[in-house]
Amino acid sequence: MAFARTTADWWRDAVIYEVYIRSFADGDGDGIGDIAGVRQRLPYLAGLGVDALWLTPWYPSPMADGGYDVADYRDIDPVFGTLEDARALVEEAHEHGLRVLIDIVPNHTSSAHAWFREALSGGPGSPARRRYIFRPGRGPGGELPPNDWKSVFGGPAWTRITEPDGSPGPWYLHLFAPEQPDLNWDDTEVRAEFESILRFWFDRGVDGVRIDVAHGLVKAPGLPDIGSLDGKLLQGTGDLDHPHWDREEVHEIFQGWRTVADAYDVPRTFVAEAWAGFPERLARYVRPDELHTAFNFDYLMAPWRADHLRRVVDESITALGAVGAPATWVLSNHDVARHVSRYARPQPDGPVRSLADLRGPADLRLGTRRARAAALLTLALPGGAYLYQGEELGLWEVEDLPEELLQDPTWHRSGHTDRGRDGCRVPLPWSGDGPPFGFSSDGAGTPPWLPQPDAWKPLTAEAQDRDPSSMLNLYRSALALRRSHPALGDGTLTWDSAPDDPVLSFVRAPGFRCVANLSGDPVTLPAHSEVLLSSEELEAGRLPGDTTAWLAL
Repeated sequence: MAFARTTADWWRDAVIYEVYIRSFADGDGDGIGDIAGVRQRLPYLAGLGVDALWLTPWYPSPMADGGYDVADYRDIDPVFGTLEDARALVEEAHEHGLRVLIDIVPNHTSSAHAWFREALSGGPGSPARRRYIFRPGRGPGGELPPNDWKSVFGGPAWTRITEPDGSPGPWYLHLFAPEQPDLNWDDTEVRAEFESILRFWFDRGVDGVRIDVAHGLVKAPGLPDIGSLDGKLLQGTGDLDHPHWDREEVHEIFQGWRTVADAYDVPRTFVAEAWAGFPERLARYVRPDELHTAFNFDYLMAPWRADHLRRVVDESITALGAVGAPATWVLSNHDVARHVSRYARPQPDGPVRSLADLRGPADLRLGTRRARAAALLTLALPGGAYLYQGEELGLWEVEDLPEELLQDPTWHRSGHTDRGRDGCRVPLPWSGDGPPFGFSSDGAGTPPWLPQPDAWKPLTAEAQDRDPSSMLNLYRSALALRRSHPALGDGTLTWDSAPDDPVLSFVRAPGFRCVANLSGDPVTLPAHSEVLLSSEELEAGRLPGDTTAWLAL
């Protein structure tokens, strides 16, 4: 294999592409993306210029939460392929110079997992129940949940079971859907099992792991009520003693995982999904003896406003640099509305996670312009970056999916008031003049599991490949420059714009400047600068509003 970056710390400035496998490419014509589809598109990813791909869960699952309800961590769901297909994908990715990260879901299993089935059938006092969090209910006859915790997907975080003899039993905790019972990480068997799972995949050539809900594994002794903290689900509270988010005890678990990863001749890599409240807390996950990197959700949720973006950049670099870790930058993923649609509306004075945080109709032309500018800004920052599949095509959030087709558990658990995340998970458009846009490799078969809008016709990879000014070719050019320019990737930056300036301008040594104009008016670029790349056509040395340029000094 010939990796573009051969050093052991390749992850410090890697650009990693998220493959939401159900929606990336369908290799067998059943309307659902699979491993065969990913293998067929490896040349596309290599040609895009990314360093690695991260695959969302591919394990056997009832799909109550898109595969994040895992029934068997050592196998592949038949919808996606086989273990042999997975082995071939890793091998072929390596041949293309791409590393492979997979998703591990350690906070909870599926209710279909053998452990949970054993816990239900074992009866009161069964040792199998120690692997999960079972508690007696409150009130007469234990009819009320053990505490006031809420599910991230809506409703209570507890479900009561019926014992094998038909009598009412205890309640089990599920911070997400009822089909996702939380594991008890105080149990030594749980800890040993997940270290074994890591070795299983590392031994098969996987280069790293993305850790789902990394901040949620440990719960406070006694499971106290949340009270006034209720409602801050998954956002990160900043509270130093939240009963189930970001507890100090979680770091011991990840120190053990780091020992597992470092035991390999080529050490394996971790990235944490950790909603930690503020950068200093996030930095604790990426200390030298714990995980390698963590998603930067403050950056993802920042509105398209210069003051917010600059503050997040400064705080992230400072906090993570203090522990020797690189920052990461991400604009979209499979859990949030696509940033074209977020940027297409008036920007608030606060974080943006969902379209419910915004007001006004979408101006997709404006959103696309800002997304192009954001791409160049993001890829110029020091550290690593994560791309969500389809952002390189300029895809927007599909906001008008028919209600009867919505599958996200949030839609059902919210009483049909929150449409959930399906709008950012619509299958990719690859080619052709209409749906399914080449999503299935044979051009026929079952329609995609979620319908694609007809308006995506000019956004297919095939159409954009032929257009030098397309979003796809902007990403390709930016990633090629990022790979070749000595100033880009890991390192530092120096601002040369004022803190209150709507223009973000910084210098990176040697010989590079990034200028992002978030104002509505054109600004004059510095004299004697060579334009390496710009997100929009420049006007006689002037940088239009909502545009970013890369300059050689």
